[in-house]
Amino acid sequence: MLLRAARLPLRVGEGSPIKRIRTLPAREALTAPWPEWVPAELRAAYRQVGVPQLYSHQRQAVDALHAGRHVIVATGTASGKSLATQLPGLAAILGVRPQSPLVTAHPTGEATILYLSPTKALAADQLDALQELAETVGKVGPSGGIRPATYDGDTDPEERRWVRQHANVVLTNPDMLNAGILPNHRGWARFLSRLRYVIIDEAHTARGIFGSHTALLLRRLRRAARSYGADPVFTGASATSGDPASSFSRLIGEESTQVLPVTADGSPHGPVDVYLWESSPSDNTGDNDAPLKRSLTVEAADVLSSLMVAGHRTLAFIKSRRGAETIAAIARDHLVEVDPALKDRVATYRSGYLKEERRELEENLRSGTLLGVASTPALELGIDISGLDAVVIAGWPGTRAGFFQQLGRAGRTADTTQRSAAFFIAGDDPLDAYLLENPEAIFDTPVEDAVTDPYNPHVAAPHLLAAAQELPLTPDDVAETGLFGGLGWLVSSLTDQGHLRRRPRGWFFAHDNVSAASWVKIRSDGDGPYTIVNAEDGTVVGEMGSAQVQPQAHPQAVYVHQGRSFIVEELDVEQNAVLVNPANPPFYTQARETTSISVMEDLEDEYWGAFQLHFGTVEVTSTVVGFQRKALGSSEVLSDEPLDLPPSTLRTQAMWITAPETALQQAGVIVENIPGALHAAEHAMIGLLPLLTSSDRWDIGGVSTALHRDTELPSIFVYDGHPGGAGFAERGFRTAREWIGATAGAIDACSCADGCPSCVQSPKCGNRNSPLHKQGALNLLRAVLHAAD
Repeated sequence: MLLRAARLPLRVGEGSPIKRIRTLPAREALTAPWPEWVPAELRAAYRQVGVPQLYSHQRQAVDALHAGRHVIVATGTASGKSLATQLPGLAAILGVRPQSPLVTAHPTGEATILYLSPTKALAADQLDALQELAETVGKVGPSGGIRPATYDGDTDPEERRWVRQHANVVLTNPDMLNAGILPNHRGWARFLSRLRYVIIDEAHTARGIFGSHTALLLRRLRRAARSYGADPVFTGASATSGDPASSFSRLIGEESTQVLPVTADGSPHGPVDVYLWESSPSDNTGDNDAPLKRSLTVEAADVLSSLMVAGHRTLAFIKSRRGAETIAAIARDHLVEVDPALKDRVATYRSGYLKEERRELEENLRSGTLLGVASTPALELGIDISGLDAVVIAGWPGTRAGFFQQLGRAGRTADTTQRSAAFFIAGDDPLDAYLLENPEAIFDTPVEDAVTDPYNPHVAAPHLLAAAQELPLTPDDVAETGLFGGLGWLVSSLTDQGHLRRRPRGWFFAHDNVSAASWVKIRSDGDGPYTIVNAEDGTVVGEMGSAQVQPQAHPQAVYVHQGRSFIVEELDVEQNAVLVNPANPPFYTQARETTSISVMEDLEDEYWGAFQLHFGTVEVTSTVVGFQRKALGSSEVLSDEPLDLPPSTLRTQAMWITAPETALQQAGVIVENIPGALHAAEHAMIGLLPLLTSSDRWDIGGVSTALHRDTELPSIFVYDGHPGGAGFAERGFRTAREWIGATAGAIDACSCADGCPSCVQSPKCGNRNSPLHKQGALNLLRAVLHAAD
């Protein structure tokens, strides 16, 4: 047995943390011959780098792309999606003409490829592979060979001119496409006029606000390319998805019938034993005297260090930066006691590190110098790391797509007899608890469809202005069938506001000496990023987005970077800087926020008996009012400190439920328990909404009140935590029966008496999880469901 030496409990039984075991069976390879249109030099180069033939899904994808069809390849981790999306473009660079008459080719026969990645690390990894391939192919074809290059924030300014003038495979990210390429498209005329293929890697990450920005950015790219006579074919590589053709078509602005989904995975993979693991009980109690489980980070660190001691290369995933740092630190302490030689073979990987730090960690992980790594989802993506024995998933990643991407990191090998393991360690969270009891919701339910909303005016407005600055917007652009169809009303509004000017040729950007692209915030970072500076010596420690600053970098907050701890001395909003001092406290900090909500517009209603469900626009006012110091390991609250920070406002979308007191009383909720019942139901609903959307609970907020000033009724609000909305609350409104049913089921299945973090308590609650009434929440939700029938 692969993991026997790790001395971990591997059986379901009384006293065992293992609640379920699911084995994903081995998958044999299905191969296909190379297409005849692939140049001999390119076939030989692929063979030399270890690809003797294609898998069946690769052949299906490359033939469709060569024929001019948009394609989304939604297969498993390490299934060769890069080759499937890149091969037709590389063949075109070497002189292969398009098969379809619908695909235009440059008169010189030259072709270019634009590759978009959500992270710099993934693009750097792809660049290495392409450079190796290019050297093997040599200088053949009308372009004189394959010339790949990255163009991002790390690219040296002197090198950028060479990339624009000579590279025929440009690897970049949405941020640089928005800020560096499209506003300067005339300097990219040579490249854009030859653009044959656009590759969107890890397309499943383009969801929510980031996905909506990416969708509009790709429409701007298509406009620019068409202005130079090119109309590229789009292809995406994605994790498995519920409806990949629909998601990808929304992303690129095409009808779903124009996109071919490739989902039948022909690559081999060994069996993976998936252990669903419940954290052990803690000796401490939390708010409301509810029992606590051992900290998720402690439990994950135990498993990680045990696997390392047994010699297994292991990757541990957790959503938060602080969590990744904490897992690595605790694992290192364990290893010092058990096997000191291993203490330097564990590390953390997350965003916010400097470029040099990221590259060194990636190389050490590939080479095996590092035996264990604790990572945020930054390593979920397709960086080429092979030979991992095990994966630890600490807490639900937020989506099934993310879960299977992380799980797929285990056993990245063509040996279908080699077993690997994945441990899903459930956290104190309603969704995690629900999934432990209902594993079919993980393994037997279709993966979520990515939620995007390119019609969100907060997202679309700056893109329309940027598009108008790049090229005048025309009536065809905003016609129903145009690239910006459905946004004509917003163009009129921007004209009325003075941001656009209508002329006979179309709409022009109205401001001089201003870059409209700078108003586009692709990562929803507001005015960020903020620079983290060591106050002792002035060195730059890392960076952080503005949305994270007040909750995570307020004065006296603990900030962790590469295993080093700091205490925040000052948050300088004017200079976008956070000053920190080195420290080693035995605690971490967690901010508390208070929130109020106002209804701006009620867009849709449904009446379920005395209960009403609403969807509309709201304004949320939030203030970070304090923070708690919590003990490392046990999460025991050590102190509760006040803060005086300015409030922030958010105009977004929400769904809300209202009911008169009489209906709640008839449901079995007595008057004095109404506030606690509403509050508990709100927490649990937020925790379960990610089951139905591609969000996680940190994308969503909530407010509940026994008498709301706008509805004049007891009300529960669940809102998107992004300006203008991200589509999650609307999806909740559309799937309300399933959502509320799953929430009631999760509360009912929890064995606690009065409510705990696994059912109705929330780690984000600004009211310290008070008041909460578990049974009242269950009665309320059951009454809502009964009224719906």
